[in-house]
Amino acid sequence: MRTITIIGGGITGVTTAYALAKRGYAVTLLERHPYAAMETSYANGGQLSASNAEVWNHTSTVLKGLKWMLKNDAPLLVNPKPSWHKLSWFAEFVAAMPRYRDNTIVTARLAVAAREHLFRWAADERIDFDHKREGILHIYRDRAGFDHAWQVSKLLAQGGLPRRAVTPPEMRAIEPTLAGTYYGGFYTESDSTGDIHKFTFGLASAAQRLGVKMRFGCRVIDLAATAHGAEVDVLQDGANDKVLCDAVVICAGTASRDLAARVGDRVNVYPVKGYSITVNLTDDASRAAAPNVSLLDDATKLVTSRLGVGRFRVAGTAEFNGFNRDIRADRIAPLIDWVRQCFPGVSTRSVVPWAGLRPMMPDLMPRVGRGKRPSVLYNTGHGHLGWTLSAATAEMTADLMAGMLPT
Repeated sequence: MRTITIIGGGITGVTTAYALAKRGYAVTLLERHPYAAMETSYANGGQLSASNAEVWNHTSTVLKGLKWMLKNDAPLLVNPKPSWHKLSWFAEFVAAMPRYRDNTIVTARLAVAAREHLFRWAADERIDFDHKREGILHIYRDRAGFDHAWQVSKLLAQGGLPRRAVTPPEMRAIEPTLAGTYYGGFYTESDSTGDIHKFTFGLASAAQRLGVKMRFGCRVIDLAATAHGAEVDVLQDGANDKVLCDAVVICAGTASRDLAARVGDRVNVYPVKGYSITVNLTDDASRAAAPNVSLLDDATKLVTSRLGVGRFRVAGTAEFNGFNRDIRADRIAPLIDWVRQCFPGVSTRSVVPWAGLRPMMPDLMPRVGRGKRPSVLYNTGHGHLGWTLSAATAEMTADLMAGMLPT
């Protein structure tokens, strides 16, 4: 039996392990944390959002970034301190702008395809992840934002995703608890939400039942690969060990860039920090005042998910500040203020803040494919759509592996 090692136990690593195990491979997954999904897959916005497939390589993003650069509470914040990593990433980001249209369409197609796999896996394995299929409502406060979204909708339609424009009264009918004044919105009925941590943890357990060997608390120290296989040096429980395999799949999020360099590849993933708050709905009034339909507020770049009866997740912002995981009060405050403005009946007395590093490629497209060495594959760099795309890219990776190393 062919042996495959996966580096990374977040959503992409676990979905890849599951897809490969289903095809008959002997899979070992290496994860430095004691459990699956403890970093970027822990407390994201919770959206399975094909409607958010628009890539960021657009003139409007650049202009907003320049305008917001000196505002600490801005949705997009760039630390002006230069680094080669940051400069090279932004140069490639600009170079990818001519592919904005095509990449948005491709991303939408991937997101639509991913649903079929993810929903089937959840049903087959009976994974409870607070899944709510109420759609996603994008809200716009001015005509400029709405008109841009209209053009994006045309691209999404080419990618196989229908969504419809809605008036302010229709928005109120879709989500009656939403307060404020809006120009209009777009509603995607086929989108959904859930708890990414619960899903990933559940799928990891399912993968173990299929025979995947999960090595948690296992830190990768070095990686080498040849035409005949790969060798991973690890540290676990204070002891050094070597993991030998026929092939390795790098699903290591923001660590993928360093691992790729060790085997002669360039994967220019940048850690783009995002924040979230989980509002505990501790009283009947808050539970009644919190939305059931997921939202995306274009002006503030915030998304929401209702997780079961008692939790309300709000997430967003993008911070280019290297491998900084600090949870800053001035970045959390706008999320809390937004809840108070849009859902004034929700108590924010019990709020849990969180920050995670999104592994983002300059063109906003995941890196899925072979490395220079025949025994190396990549499934990484999904950015803000890791959960949304993960099941599709896991299947793509399994298809590639089948071509490389038939079982």
